[in-house]
Amino acid sequence: MKLSRPLKTLAAATMLIAASTSASIAEFPERTVELIHPWGPGNAMSVSQLIAKAMGEELGVDMPVISTPGAAGTKGQKTAMSRPADGYTVFDGYVAPLVLQPVLGNADWTYSDFKPLHSAVSNAFAIGGRTDETRWSNFEEMMEYGREHPGELRYSSGSRNNLPHMVIAKVLQSYGVVAQNIPYTQDGNAVKDLKSGVLDFSFINVGNYIQDKPAFNIMLVLSELPGAKASYDGAPSIADLDIDLGLSGLAPMGWTWWIVHKDTPDEVTGKLRAAMDAAMQRPDVREAIEKVGFVPLDWDHTQYDEVVGPVSDQLSAMGNALKWEEDELKKLR
Repeated sequence: MKLSRPLKTLAAATMLIAASTSASIAEFPERTVELIHPWGPGNAMSVSQLIAKAMGEELGVDMPVISTPGAAGTKGQKTAMSRPADGYTVFDGYVAPLVLQPVLGNADWTYSDFKPLHSAVSNAFAIGGRTDETRWSNFEEMMEYGREHPGELRYSSGSRNNLPHMVIAKVLQSYGVVAQNIPYTQDGNAVKDLKSGVLDFSFINVGNYIQDKPAFNIMLVLSELPGAKASYDGAPSIADLDIDLGLSGLAPMGWTWWIVHKDTPDEVTGKLRAAMDAAMQRPDVREAIEKVGFVPLDWDHTQYDEVVGPVSDQLSAMGNALKWEEDELKKLR
């Protein structure tokens, strides 16, 4: 059967488009690949810049990190999702926008709606107090004090209902300790009030600790991963407790897994995965990450579901701990 001239023209155009697309994919990347980072400048962004620089060197192009903060990280996620699925936009998928906000009902995606490249880093949280504290010397003693004085202990997780708040509330619930969370707009102000005695204990991140180690008694590192404990110079961690908190893996800490749009071509995704894997294995990159107090992660894209999936389930349980804390404080009023 002969094709009419219009059909021949259409077929030829389709073949040209397919050939052009195939050639473009084969030559990827031909220009800058951007990493959308969901937070403002700070240690987290510095670490992402370290990895992006190394990954760009593996790809042979520049890979700038674009800070896009706002709406608990979801602004950056939406920005990345609005870009073409061509591999030229990578999202720095931190736990808050990727998993936590969907769990809280503030986002309409799930972690499974994206293609993973490779795990990047984790940054463990810790519960810290003052070094001159006389009422207790360690976490277990503070929990005993808290049970004997319901609602008296004051602490801060920074803002309310964030990941550190959820984790700390889950820990306190496991010990039956009711404490008051005092919100702050800046972590530095919470640390200042901890040092002055306004707060009894506080969420301490790696950056706080590295900047002023002598000021803190790190009572509990909120992760059982060995690298997290090392970030706080071997302080006790949840792995050392006799009680099962139901917290494991990446659930009780900050972390990021770099991802791309689910419609990104497989060949392009494969090139990005290979470049990031190579970057994460470089000794210079790992050493630089660890100097900042973060922990390089070694999971590749094949382990994404088995590692990230349980985080979603555990965050749901921690959300219940927030409700428990709120209800128990009401009973004391």
